[in-house]
Amino acid sequence: MAADAIDGTIILRRWAGRIRTADAATYLAYVSRTGAMDYASTPGNIGFQIATRDLGDGTTELTTLSWWRSMDSIRLFAGEDVERARYYPEDDRFLIERPEFVEHHVVTSSRLQWPGPRAE
Repeated sequence: MAADAIDGTIILRRWAGRIRTADAATYLAYVSRTGAMDYASTPGNIGFQIATRDLGDGTTELTTLSWWRSMDSIRLFAGEDVERARYYPEDDRFLIERPEFVEHHVVTSSRLQWPGPRAE
């Protein structure tokens, strides 16, 4: 991404990796204490989500989506090389797929509405 966002623009940062399904609960707790807390405490972060998808082969894909006000905000989280994924000390213990890079997207349209309680 060449330039910082202009006023009102939101940048989506996306990372995805794979873990063993058996480790999912432990790794999600770890990510909540590390990456999620760092997202939330970085100025310019306006939210994040962590999503999982069981791939049915004993592995689970984990995706983090974080929303930012500018590339400068992302630099506060990721460092100067914003395209490189940021990893934590115990990630190697869990990750069986560890991409070197993340994706950045300019959000051009959005509407999120919390669904409330799930209907059974």
